[in-house]
Amino acid sequence: MTKKIVVTGIGTSSPLGGTASDSWNALLAGESGARALTHEWVAELGLPVTFAAEAKVRPEEVLERTEIKRLDPSSQFALIASREAWADAGAPEIEPERLGVDYSTGIGGVWTLLDAWDTLKAKGPRRVLPMTVPMLMPNAAAAAVSMNLNARAFARTDVSACASSTEAIANAYDHLQQGLADIVIAGGTESAIHGITIGSFAAMQALSKRNDSPETASRPYDATRDGFVMGEGAASLVLETEEHAKARGARIYAELAGGGVSSDSYHITAPDPEGWGASRAVRAALEQAGATPDDVTHINAHATSTPVGDIAEYKALLAVFGDRVHDIPVSATKASTGHLLGGTGALEAIFTILAVQHRLAPPTINLTEQDPEIPLDVVTSPRGLGDAPQLAISNSFGFGGHNAVVAIRSV
Repeated sequence: MTKKIVVTGIGTSSPLGGTASDSWNALLAGESGARALTHEWVAELGLPVTFAAEAKVRPEEVLERTEIKRLDPSSQFALIASREAWADAGAPEIEPERLGVDYSTGIGGVWTLLDAWDTLKAKGPRRVLPMTVPMLMPNAAAAAVSMNLNARAFARTDVSACASSTEAIANAYDHLQQGLADIVIAGGTESAIHGITIGSFAAMQALSKRNDSPETASRPYDATRDGFVMGEGAASLVLETEEHAKARGARIYAELAGGGVSSDSYHITAPDPEGWGASRAVRAALEQAGATPDDVTHINAHATSTPVGDIAEYKALLAVFGDRVHDIPVSATKASTGHLLGGTGALEAIFTILAVQHRLAPPTINLTEQDPEIPLDVVTSPRGLGDAPQLAISNSFGFGGHNAVVAIRSV
């Protein structure tokens, strides 16, 4: 028998705010998290892109000094978001063996790795921190969350580029269906705004180079879009079976109705131009939700603002929804947050959860001249979705051809 999986807690540290509510309110207000980088290394390295969407609240403003010293920034953000989500869910009393963690990252502890390399070259091996490997490993965030919340059912890590945290949420759905836990903390994190990643993404022509106007650089679906904006932060969801949530009197935001995962098997960075893999992931999520394309009332698109990516996603949606896709309200929230890579799917899942809960689609900023090849109904100011039941999807697609989609239903 299929169990109903529900969302009972949310938390985030994002370029728009240090909490889920602050991030949501800033999103609705049409704010941008992108700004010029003020670090000395930006000029020293001669980077062609000098802006990004850094987290609005720095971890050192929230965490203890010992936590800062023993965790890579990516794990720091994960801990902040997960603590907020756990508190938001009412800090439920649960046997540790019935609490699991499905957490993700796209890159992991890049700051720890490269700082250690610099130390090794400059000062020798005796000065390299003993905690370097535990801090840089991709599963460090999942481990930190599991140890902090005493989760012993499992602590699993998904690494599938920019699809990572949406895949983690889809996996959490499966793990709850399988009875491996009663509650799962799922989400993703990234803190990779570093010279090496900016230089690399810029070299492959993936980043916007609008250094003179960071706030308007991320322009999904715009005819003048020229790439994505790097972002950072984390987002966490507390998921549990409806039976378990109701038994403890929990507040329920929405239902996690299903998830779908697929692979393009096409190219290491470019999406399948026809979007066949992405469309299969959408169909799989809807099938798991027991829904049809006609049931979908809102889409939070991946929409990175890259010339080829936005068109490929449109073709994927067209393949699933047909001409009806032109009548579904679409939000492209990376225009405000930038692209959090492995953390982006979880953040957008939270925005989708709040959208169906409040019956309100958030805006897509910076769209001034819509690409005629992508004739979607893009929401450019907060738009009511009506009082009827809502079913929304949130899309994430990553390098390597990874596709992940989750379906969220109102309650």
